[in-house]
Amino acid sequence: MIPIKTESAWKGISDCRNCGIRDMVLFADLNEQDFGVIHAPIDDMEFRTGSTLFQEAGSAHGIFTLRSGMVKLVRGTADGRQRIVRVLRPGDVIGLEALGGARYDTEAITLTDVSVCRIPLAVIHDLDAQSPRLHKRLMEKWSRNLKEADDWLADLNFGTARRRVCNFVLKMRSASDAQIVTIFAREDMGAMMDLKMETVSREISALVREQVIEPLDKYGRVYRVLQLDQLTTA
Repeated sequence: MIPIKTESAWKGISDCRNCGIRDMVLFADLNEQDFGVIHAPIDDMEFRTGSTLFQEAGSAHGIFTLRSGMVKLVRGTADGRQRIVRVLRPGDVIGLEALGGARYDTEAITLTDVSVCRIPLAVIHDLDAQSPRLHKRLMEKWSRNLKEADDWLADLNFGTARRRVCNFVLKMRSASDAQIVTIFAREDMGAMMDLKMETVSREISALVREQVIEPLDKYGRVYRVLQLDQLTTA
């Protein structure tokens, strides 16, 4: 379920004109005339680690742009397990499937503390009808999301355990500094790569021992890549 506006989540009305990451998010191509047709407020919200933005098969009321932090998209399998189908980072749009149906396809859970803008579907529909620029951007984002989800699963669910972990490390490099990698709980990583948590821990430890990566914090979440070639050829 989408969280209601509470003191723990809701921070106020987003100022899309002056957004610090506007060029990365959905409204990058909008002009002042486009903003003029926005009648419903766009909510600026924050969530703690482990919070649920929306549930799989839950009623869709809006989409989110991720301003900071990381979010995992989880889908239930026929045998009752949960699989992480993608990890989203700042600039990504969450819940785009809401544009084509009444329910969300996945559950969105925060991997870190996050800040998001929640955009009501009414805003999107108004802009979609009146702004060809937004319609084009929405279709591009939707197509890109589908491809990235397919690529993510293909890269992380085939090959040896070492190959999967190396691919994961490569995917989690920072957009601003490709030498810096931010990962998360080994259990989540295992669910993403269809590996046991112990296997993931063993492979990460091996990469550190072989000086392919080095830890930058005491929690085992942030690393620096030392030997890129060893990650790409594992």
